[in-house]
Amino acid sequence: MGQNIDFAALFAEQLLDRQRQFAADASHELRTPLTALRVQVEEARLHPDDVDLPDLLNHVTDDLDRLENIISDLLLLATLEADLGRRLEEVDLTTLVETVAARWTESHDVRLNLEAAVTVEAASWQIARLLANLLDNARRHATHRLEVDLRRAGDHAELTVADDGQGIPPADRERIFQRFARLDTARSRDRGGAGLGLAIARDIAAAHHGTLHVEDSTDGGACFVLRIPLVRRSGTPLIDSQPPCSRICNGRR
Repeated sequence: MGQNIDFAALFAEQLLDRQRQFAADASHELRTPLTALRVQVEEARLHPDDVDLPDLLNHVTDDLDRLENIISDLLLLATLEADLGRRLEEVDLTTLVETVAARWTESHDVRLNLEAAVTVEAASWQIARLLANLLDNARRHATHRLEVDLRRAGDHAELTVADDGQGIPPADRERIFQRFARLDTARSRDRGGAGLGLAIARDIAAAHHGTLHVEDSTDGGACFVLRIPLVRRSGTPLIDSQPPCSRICNGRR
């Protein structure tokens, strides 16, 4: 007879392993700016006459900002689903995209192609955070411009955020959504933060019963595709309109 497998115990062990790895990764990310802070402060204490105080304070502030951002992201990851149940509301996704994208349009070429009055049931601040993370990621990797498209697709809202950068190799398209993941050629602590932005974005999509993946854009860059359920109104059919973003992403139909 074959050996009996306790799948519940196996799953629990795998979950525990992932938790251990996450704790180790988080500790490493927090230790890096703490180590930098300690080195700078101890150097100033040992050689006070050589200290350029404004420069020291700038570096200390940068490291403190990074620590604060990492801790905020970790807390967000820990509370996403618990917070979601208390804050669901009807959200005009079209208006929300316009509001969030406005932060980038003054300094970057951001092209919007949005279907009107696309409404979802969501925690608006979480979706705003998801959009901001996608736009910030696209901004870092774009050569010239970003394109944001929104439409109804059956019973889902479909949002794409595309850039004209170098794109993401197929082999890395799942790895970039892992917590603390970075691509060696495109991401660094200086440019890409702690590697939590895309993980947070996908977790927010999943908490809203949606999906988030990446594919090629027609410009050769990356195209992130978010799908979340629309608000279904009694007696109102959901019409799958002609996709305005078909020129942005390849291979979607």
